[in-house]
Order: sequence, then structure tokens, then C-alpha cells
Amino acid sequence: MSDGVTGKGPRVAVLGAGILGLSTAWHLAHRHGIRDVVVLDRGYLCGGASGRNGGGVRAQFSSEANIRLMRESIEICRDFAATMKINVWFRQGGYLFLARDAARAASLEASVKLQNACGLSTRLLGPDEAQRVVPELSTRGVVATSYNPDDGVVFPWPFVWGYARAAQSLGVALRTFTEVIGFETAGGRIVGVRVRPVQLVPFAQGDTMVPAGEPYVIACDHVVLATGAWSPGLAKHLGLALPNKPHRHEICSTEPLKPWLGPLVADLTDGLYFSQSMRGEIVGGISVDPVPEGINQASSAGFVTKYARALLRCVPRLGGVKVLRQWAGCYDITPDGAPIVGTPEGFDNLTLACGFMGYGFMMAPVMGKLLAEHIAGKTPPLVHEWSLERFARGSTLRETMILG
Repeated sequence: MSDGVTGKGPRVAVLGAGILGLSTAWHLAHRHGIRDVVVLDRGYLCGGASGRNGGGVRAQFSSEANIRLMRESIEICRDFAATMKINVWFRQGGYLFLARDAARAASLEASVKLQNACGLSTRLLGPDEAQRVVPELSTRGVVATSYNPDDGVVFPWPFVWGYARAAQSLGVALRTFTEVIGFETAGGRIVGVRVRPVQLVPFAQGDTMVPAGEPYVIACDHVVLATGAWSPGLAKHLGLALPNKPHRHEICSTEPLKPWLGPLVADLTDGLYFSQSMRGEIVGGISVDPVPEGINQASSAGFVTKYARALLRCVPRLGGVKVLRQWAGCYDITPDGAPIVGTPEGFDNLTLACGFMGYGFMMAPVMGKLLAEHIAGKTPPLVHEWSLERFARGSTLRETMILG
């Protein structure tokens, strides 16, 4: 493995050492023998959205593409510990979605029919049936629910660590605390990524990265932009405008309780979701509007208030439970709720992989496989469907089962 700065030969620079970037790098090396890969990240592993989410993994979506992708992603999650030799605490307790009005109930029913047609065992349940799944659940105001027992939850950090370790064992280089500050181009192609070392300076309102060395250029034949909510800022260095925007999303964790909650419960009315970890904590989140513009991973008091009220509406018995900690990360929001994937017009050696809303972590295992196929010369159909150019054409994509 060359040092990624000089030399010739096939070389892929993956920007972003989150779950999607690392999954792509591992699939390139493992499935396609492309091992001259460098993965770059301005922070530390699990410092971005991949280490700040709730770990939910579900196939309950309202679009066929997402359903079929997540069926395969769940299978990968099920086998991950054995394949990567690391415990990710994958627990298939299911997802229970709640609808509190007729319109959402009708949408939920349509989604269940589509999921069944795609081979899922999702069931539409009435309030009484839902209470048999979660006896502690208050169904007051609930009109309909859907339940798929094959959905589940993983612990995000070892999932990231597992991909990182496995990719490095195959020769992939991983460089954290390496900030991308520009690109070198020639003849309409990206020929290098300009970077500089940085170091972390913690502040009360979030970590700050400051320069810690001189800039240098990493030569490359192909670039993968998988930096989530940070992607639009990097794309600007190439004169490329991306429509995705960051949206702060907050989560909290309670003191541990005895096991009582099987599925992850999600309320489509306000975006609340919560599950119980293997250690017993109740881990959940909900979005608070308005949020600060731009990248912001600070916590707020308003979140705790809104989350507590929504959680107690679902499970009043949790009123006395103590919150131990809260944190925040950034959703990567697109105008139509679908990702931006593929090679944009005018950039034949750039692959975009961003805009995954709040479900990028759970879809990364299978998306890394598809992105590696795309880079290796096989373009999956979804890469066309999720192209950047769809927005100029007037996108008709719409995913409704988005949480938070």
C-alpha cells in the first residue's frame, strides 16, 4: 500500500469515515480487489452522524427501493458480528409505528401493502393489538399501527469500528483528523484531494478543528463524497451545488431499566422514536424546530422538554425515569426525502453518496456494496434513480416514513 500522496495506479479517495464511507471502502477491497484506497475524515471515528444516531435498522418504508435495500441491509446486520468478528448487539425486536389520524393511518396501510408485496411480514394492527406487543403503551389517540418483527437495533459504534478494522486489514488507509480543503483538477477530472492535518479543540457548544500541519495533496483516480451534511460545503470547491442541508437532530438516554420493551416504537405524528438498549437504557429522539442553521451538534433544553412530553404520552409510566445524557447530530436533508447517489454530470470520476436523511446509518451496509459496484464499473439502477440531476428534472420521489 502506497502512502496515498505520491505514486501511480488505481486509487480511490473516500471522503468521510462514517459508516457509509467505510462500508464502501471495505466492499471495494473485499469484493473488487481495489485496495489502494484512502479514507479521510476531519474528525475521529464515530464523531459524526454515524456515532450519534439511535442505531435503528428497519425495512418499513413507503418506497419500494428503500424497502428492498433495507431487506438486504438487515441481512447484512444479522451476519455482521460473525463476518467482522465484533459484537454490534444486533437485536431484532421489531419496529412499531403509530398513526394518530386518518390520513397517516391510510398512508401506513398503503405502506404495509407495499411492504408485504416486497416480501416483508409487516402487519397492520389496531390499538388493542399494538398494546399486546407493548403492554405498557398508551394507545389513547392512536388510530392504527404497523409492526414488523424483523426490524431491529444495533449499537452504532462497533459497527463503525468493525468496518474500519476490516477495511484496514485489507490494505485500506484510514486517516482521521485530516481535513479536505480543496481539490486538484486537470482536463475535467479530479486528480488530487488537498488536505491538511487538524486537531480537536473542545468547546461547550461543540468541537472545533484547528490546523495542525501543512497542507498536502493526495493523488487519486476517483473520489467518493460521503460526508453527509458536510457534503455541500466540500462540493462547492468543485463548483458543484448540492441541495441537501443539515438539520440538527437530538437524542437522549435514560438510566438503565429492567428489560420490558421489545420493539422500537415510532410515532409518525411528531417523529418521536424510542427503544431499549441491551443495557436497559431508553434511547430515543425527536426533532425540535426551529434549529440553528448550518452544522450544529450542540444540545438544547427545548429538546428534553418536547421529548419528555411525547414519550410520556406513549408510556406514562416512564414519568419518573432519569435522563443520564443527551447528544445531537445532523440529519442530511434533501428536498424529496431521497438520497443523492451517483456520478454528477461533468464529473466522471466523482461519486456522490449523501442526502440520506435520518436513515443513512441503517442503509449504509447495502449502499456501500452498491457504491463499490458503481466505482468498479457496474452501475446499479438506483444510482440513476437517485441522481443529482433529478432535481433539475422535477423529482417525483417521496419517502413518507421518516422519523424525527
